Order: sequence, then C-alpha cells, then structure tokens
Amino acid sequence: MKALHWVFFDIGSTLVDEEEAYRHRVRDMIRGTDVTLEQYYEKRVQFAKAGFNGDQKAMEFFGLPKTPWHSEDETPFADCAQTLQALRDAGYRLGIIANQEPGAKERLAAWGLSRFFSVIAASAEMGVAKPEREIFLRALAKADCKPENAVMVGDRLDNDIRPAKELGMSTIRMEKGLAVYMVPSCAAEQPDWTVSSLAEIPGILRRLP
Repeated sequence: MKALHWVFFDIGSTLVDEEEAYRHRVRDMIRGTDVTLEQYYEKRVQFAKAGFNGDQKAMEFFGLPKTPWHSEDETPFADCAQTLQALRDAGYRLGIIANQEPGAKERLAAWGLSRFFSVIAASAEMGVAKPEREIFLRALAKADCKPENAVMVGDRLDNDIRPAKELGMSTIRMEKGLAVYMVPSCAAEQPDWTVSSLAEIPGILRRLP
C-alpha cells in the first residue's frame, strides 16, 4: 500500500456546503421569468442523472443567464474543522486543489480553516483549473510530494477523482451536492474510497498499513 503523507481537498461540496449559494444563484437567474425554483432543480437533477453537467444543461434548457456566484452563502460542513484537526494530529499535511473564484485563501481564513493548510492551489490565483493536470502538479510541487504519497478528496468524478488518479494519487469521493448523481465512466473515475461525510476520512486512513 502506498504511504500517504498529504491529503488534498476540493472546497465546494467537499469542505463547505454550497446548497444555499446554488439556490441564491438560481433565484437570481429565474427572477422575471416564469421558471420556478422547483422546475429548475428538477431539470438540473434530471440532466445530472443522465451524465451531463446538470447546472449548465438546465441553464441552456430554460435559456437562463449565468448570474454571479454568492460565496458569502457557503458554510463549512459541521464536521470540517474537527476532521482537519484529526488529520493534522495524525501527522498528515493538508492542501487545497480547487476551482474557486478569487479570494479562496481569504474565505478559508474567514471560516477559520486556513490554519490547517500548508498549500492552497486555487484556480483563480493559479491561472489553471481542474480537470487540467497542471493544477495538481503545481500543488504537488509546492508540497514537495510525489503523487503516490498523496490522496485527493473531492465530490466530482471528472474534476477531482479522474485527474488525480491518472497522476497516481489515491482518491476519496465525497458524496455531496449535485455530483452524487455522477457515475464512473471509466476505471480512472472509480474512487479508492467513497464517503458521505468528512468525519469518515480519518478512520479510513487510520486503517491503512
């Protein structure tokens, strides 16, 4: 079994709950139309189950503009800080690899989470986004860590699991948000472990030889 020294996390629907931010965006998009929140969500899930980007397809279906994202509506999951502390106490170093609007480091600080992370690789500041390999490689380089000594935790099979696994990282899928409807399309999208809460992660890693 590979010796894991680093644990990298996505942010949205992994460390933080984005549901209210999604609802805020949808309310903005449908304002002045006859589309209801329920109709949009139903179509969003329908497309996601069919293997598409549910949000993008729903916007196209209803002819809606993509309105700004409301990061202020995001909140860390209840078990987030406790889990990160448990991983740090167990000797793991922690990092971020995430597609984020500008200011990810500041938002992590506002949530009281930045103190846990030695590396923060966010797309807006890095100039490259997942699923591109480059953002993973830059994060690993900053960590001075080989891919086989790191695990990636994220909700999306396409953005998080596949590129990490193709590089040789171990992977943990977080079943949160719209990505719960995604199904692996190839072997590289099959995660090593799947969890429904962050609190499960220390126990998984503790059991490794």
